[in-house]
Amino acid sequence: MKIGILSSGGDCPGINATIRGVGKTALMYYGMDVIGIHSGFIGLLNKDVQTFDERSLSGILNLGGTILGTSREKPFRKRLSSLGAEEPHLIKQNYDELGLDCLVCIGGNGTQKTAAMLSQLGLNVVGVPKTIDNDVFGTEITFGFDTAVNIATEAIDRLHSTANSHKRVMVVEVMGHHAGWIALYTGMAGGADVILLPELGYDMNKVNATILDRAHRGKPYSIVVVAEGIETPEKGHPSYYITRMIEEATGIECRDTVLGYIQRGGNPSPFDRNLATRLGGHATELIAKERFGRMVCVKNGTIDSIPLSEVGSKLKLITADNDLIIQGSRMGISFGY
Repeated sequence: MKIGILSSGGDCPGINATIRGVGKTALMYYGMDVIGIHSGFIGLLNKDVQTFDERSLSGILNLGGTILGTSREKPFRKRLSSLGAEEPHLIKQNYDELGLDCLVCIGGNGTQKTAAMLSQLGLNVVGVPKTIDNDVFGTEITFGFDTAVNIATEAIDRLHSTANSHKRVMVVEVMGHHAGWIALYTGMAGGADVILLPELGYDMNKVNATILDRAHRGKPYSIVVVAEGIETPEKGHPSYYITRMIEEATGIECRDTVLGYIQRGGNPSPFDRNLATRLGGHATELIAKERFGRMVCVKNGTIDSIPLSEVGSKLKLITADNDLIIQGSRMGISFGY
């Protein structure tokens, strides 16, 4: 068999470990031919590919980013390619001309949706979920999430000393447009006093009341963690708004920190390297068994797979009955509602 591998969407720690897991398993165990496709689906449109051997897949386990490059190209948008053909059909044509038996698509929600549509078009496809946001439907966890939480938690650990020394409120903004998994796990691990999540909403009066109550109890500094996707009445980073509202209402000096893309860069954690390796290996196993049109996933702590048709256009979101939220609330942490 001959398989192609691409990574699409935002970069994420662990993509290279996944490429290695898929490629080395295919080469060493199943005797398959493996090609890497550059710049996501753009590489399939342009036939921008390279042949992988064992040597080219060595030394990448611990590397951040993706050796294949990535893009946010969405081939099912209603437009023609530069070659005049509709992009999905050009991808199908190039897939056939490259002699591929399966395409492995490493990416988040948008990539898995595209993979499902390519599967309906007649391509053999296997998806591998990837995102630091941990919001891909159908899997308990995605690689990249653990690394992002580690990075953000270290930042909060460092901010505690400054907040305490200056008796300030520190507002830390972490990634997560629709899902607050990073904010929840980082906030809990970093000892935050207030955690604001897109899924649950918040009442600014309750946030301010928490800050003032801590001050009255002899705790003049607080840590507030907010996900970038929380709603505010203003454009721009929500941490700017939250910082100003707290300072105006409480009179306590307040500073904000936006961690931004630093959460997505750098080397993957050991957990993410192992998770990516396991997911990549299982993807190749699905190919060998000709179980196409599926996305590998984690179910009950074990590696499994689900149909790609069940994944697209869905998000895995936090609900109020999450055990971390329940335990945090019992400990006096405010979630703003």
